[in-house]
Amino acid sequence: MKIYLTRHGETIWNQKNLVQGLTDIPLNDEGVRQAELLAQKLADVHLDVVYTSQLQRAAITGRIVASSHKDCRLCVCECLNEMNFGKYEGMYRFDEEYQKAKRQFFRRYEGGESYMDVAARVYPFIERMKERREDALVVAHNGICRVFSNYFECMDNEEFAAFALGNCEIKVFEI
Repeated sequence: MKIYLTRHGETIWNQKNLVQGLTDIPLNDEGVRQAELLAQKLADVHLDVVYTSQLQRAAITGRIVASSHKDCRLCVCECLNEMNFGKYEGMYRFDEEYQKAKRQFFRRYEGGESYMDVAARVYPFIERMKERREDALVVAHNGICRVFSNYFECMDNEEFAAFALGNCEIKVFEI
């Protein structure tokens, strides 16, 4: 069983280095192109299912990939929605206040979630995936990819804080 993990295609907020969170920003033209290239890259990979979040930037990326695979199911999962960054959504990603708050892993962002909250919904999803024993692509968001990757890779605090997956970059986990 293989799990392919990717982040959605690019949005205008990615270009501007703004924190997106649950703000439902669509793919820009480059993001659609990235999703199409991702579909080509995975064309010869067996996929039983593509899981995406409900947010359009991930859902559209997943739909583009799933449509290029015969007999591949597309499942939209609320538990894969990006972390709620509360008051930091729309803020510059490298803002000092946000960067400080980002390293408070157990504390909820004001008006949002903590990484513990995210792990509480993502880790059971991973466990269910492992039980199903299907080859899958998970199309999610950087915060979700961080927590998802930590499940398999056990990062230290600095690695966790620094983790980033590029738009439509792929990580593979063999179970």
